[in-house]
Amino acid sequence: MPVFKRIILYMKPYWWRILFAALASSAYGGLDAAFAYMVEPLLKKIFVTKDLFIFSILPLIIILIFIFRGLCRYFNDYFMRTAAQLAVQDVRNEIFKRNIVLDLKFFHNNQTGSLMSRIVNDVAMMQEGVGGLVTGIFRDAIGLFSLLGVIFYRDWQLAIISILVIPLSIYPAQILGKKIKINARKGQDEAGLFANILQESLSGIKVVKAFSLERIMTDKFLLANRAYYQFTRKLIKYSSLSSPIMEIITSFGIAAVVLFGGAKVMSGKLSSPEFFSFITAMALVYSPLKKLISAYSDAQRCIGASERVFEIIDALPEILDPADGYRLTPADGRVEFKNVSFRYQDDLILNKVNLVAEKGEVVALVGPSGGGKSTLVSLIARFFDTSEGEITIGSHDVRQITKADLMNHIALVDQESTLFHDTITNNIRYGRPGASDGEVIAAAQAAYAHDFIIEMPDGYQTNIGDRGVRLSGGQRQRICIARALLKNAPILILDEATSALDTESEQMVQKALDNLMVDRTTFVIAHRLSTIVNADKIIVLDKGAVVETGTHGALLEIDGLYSRLCSQQFGTATTDSI
Repeated sequence: MPVFKRIILYMKPYWWRILFAALASSAYGGLDAAFAYMVEPLLKKIFVTKDLFIFSILPLIIILIFIFRGLCRYFNDYFMRTAAQLAVQDVRNEIFKRNIVLDLKFFHNNQTGSLMSRIVNDVAMMQEGVGGLVTGIFRDAIGLFSLLGVIFYRDWQLAIISILVIPLSIYPAQILGKKIKINARKGQDEAGLFANILQESLSGIKVVKAFSLERIMTDKFLLANRAYYQFTRKLIKYSSLSSPIMEIITSFGIAAVVLFGGAKVMSGKLSSPEFFSFITAMALVYSPLKKLISAYSDAQRCIGASERVFEIIDALPEILDPADGYRLTPADGRVEFKNVSFRYQDDLILNKVNLVAEKGEVVALVGPSGGGKSTLVSLIARFFDTSEGEITIGSHDVRQITKADLMNHIALVDQESTLFHDTITNNIRYGRPGASDGEVIAAAQAAYAHDFIIEMPDGYQTNIGDRGVRLSGGQRQRICIARALLKNAPILILDEATSALDTESEQMVQKALDNLMVDRTTFVIAHRLSTIVNADKIIVLDKGAVVETGTHGALLEIDGLYSRLCSQQFGTATTDSI
């Protein structure tokens, strides 16, 4: 019930739609009772008193009744389904708004495909369950109780006999509902798994093609899809069982009524028209009862899906804004690490790191893969919080600065060169929403991107496709640099910004990066050591610890890890060779 109450709260803003749907449902359900009640007097007037007027207008009355029923059904469905759809829209909006502000750790622990499945599939299942249950409460419940009133009015003894079967239907409904809920949840979990395989396969289609992984990925997808089918099959089995079980149970009630009611008619205790009216009402009673049991099954599916949805809505960020955060100024460009350690789960990634980047300095981070370089710069942007120690910008701990202000103070360019399915102008403008077209063009010029942009079919309004697929690697990277230039943040993080480029593209991108680094405190992670020889300071990381610090020349003289890395890349560890 707590889950269902929470679902209903999302529909509260659309109460007037639900009210209209409820009124239409009530009229629709009440018509069945009215029709059953009128059977007895109509039969008497037509077949006993031979009333030709009633007989002549009866077809018209039947048509008008069904027209009214049809209108009631239409308004019920329309207003109920639109209310449910609007509520679902709000749920999806809340999921996205809440999740987009969660920490990176949340997204590391949850597969993208699974999150997408919850937003799309689980919420759709919520919609179906809520709409069906609310409709059932008003239309089928009102119809059921109205018809019960008719049969008790006609003959209370037969009514008791006919409804004795109703309690018998409750237990199997509960058992089936519990199994439906369990399998609905497990089925949605499996749907998330194959959605994740689908997402990975399509987003990494180039790798799939390059390594001929089509068969492997197809087998993975087929296996996950088969597992989804297994739970869905059980869900269908239990859902399909409810109606036959209900029909078997109600058959005992119908048989008992026919036996005892027929005896009453033959003994003269009950007239034939009254008995037909009772039989009509009783037959109609079982229809809304079956629908209510079916709605209960749908509600269990809905609750199973809702629990998965609320899990991610209720996920809380671990990194919180301070109550009264400090606002950074352009002068705050000095970055210092003070005994910083960081653990991810049980693994020690950084161990008591101390370093200082003065305002305007270029600090390069080098070392073997897995040494903690990317983690270190992630801590500056507070994508994660330190396990021990502190990081200061200016003189303030990053944990004392609001996240929004911290992000405005930092620009990031990484090797992934993430772009969006949008125009070039908008992809650059994401650096500073609200920037003028002139500012966008100036940033592109400084990033050496203007020339290739104006040669494109629609210039700056060219849509670059999913993840910038219509651009080369060097072009994508220069668009990212233009975005960072437009942001004009005092601190810059370059994480392997040229590692995936060919020599010609790298030279062009490096020119753009040189423009970007001017007067900014810059942290550079570089795979190619030739790109960082002029850095003001080189920090060598190994196994999460700082093992060497100095300029390029000074580190070569030490003949330590940095010198060995240079020798591996260039065959000799001299300045001239680099």
